[in-house]
Amino acid sequence: MVSIREAVNHLDQMHQARAKTLDCYLAALRDMARYAVELDASITPLHRKSLEELAEQVSSGDDDTLEGSKGLLRALLREYRDRSSAYLASLKDELSDTARALEETLESLGKVDGDDDARLRAAILSLREISGSPVAAAVRGPILDAADGIDRSLEQIRKNHQLTVAQFQVEIRMLHQRIDSLETAAAIDGVTELLKRPEMEHQIRESRGEFCLILIRVGGFYAAERAYRKEIGVELAGAFTKRLWNGVPSAAVISRWSHEEFVALLPSPKPAVLPIAKWIGEHLSGDYSILLDGKLVHPRLQVSVAVVEGVEDEPDAVFSRIEEFLKGR
Repeated sequence: MVSIREAVNHLDQMHQARAKTLDCYLAALRDMARYAVELDASITPLHRKSLEELAEQVSSGDDDTLEGSKGLLRALLREYRDRSSAYLASLKDELSDTARALEETLESLGKVDGDDDARLRAAILSLREISGSPVAAAVRGPILDAADGIDRSLEQIRKNHQLTVAQFQVEIRMLHQRIDSLETAAAIDGVTELLKRPEMEHQIRESRGEFCLILIRVGGFYAAERAYRKEIGVELAGAFTKRLWNGVPSAAVISRWSHEEFVALLPSPKPAVLPIAKWIGEHLSGDYSILLDGKLVHPRLQVSVAVVEGVEDEPDAVFSRIEEFLKGR
């Protein structure tokens, strides 16, 4: 029989473990705020403030607050990712414009300097020809000195120009490298784009061997847009897509067939696909946490799923079955 002392000790240990877990969670929230990458004055300070406010709320240790903080934290991080991606994309565009302007300037410099060089060379040649004439015998020395001086100055100008061109080329190369790194950074954690219906139809027609389609009918995108605004529908679709990708094998191809309809193609037999379809129906329905003006809203999605076996020689029959299910017939 467990003694009261042992039960009390066990309870104390549980309280201590909970307190330590809460401290770790608070430290993680505050560290995320402290070490958020500095982007723009309109983005990073607001993100830090939101994380610090969340840490302050969580510090109470209230169970409901802790449970709700999961969705809010996810929404805050998703918003920061999206705003960071947009900022990096705009910065990439600015750098591209700058690189293009430098290249155009470099090209113009090459054309102008080429023309000036030819004119100056012609002028020097004329001076030397004049110095050799009988008329200019008395001033031959000064004329030749002037021609040589112009020639030396022209050579110095050419060297300076070559140095400037080399510097421009280095700047352009660095800009292009920076643009490439920004493109990579902007792509990290971005919402995966899905195929459109025509592209998916082509995939189905071209599929060979054994394959299945998971048909997904989603109710809730239009309702979320009406209840809040269109941007919430976009956020909701992104969150749904992320969860969908997490539930299917990497070999799957997914399309957004229409606004509230999705089709996933899997190169697998039906027995292997049915558990995946069941998981999608069970785990993708329900409330989603979306950030709206600093507050968390919970639009709801209702997901219906069916599995259709692909027939490579009869794509039109497959399309008919897709339409029957997705249109609720």
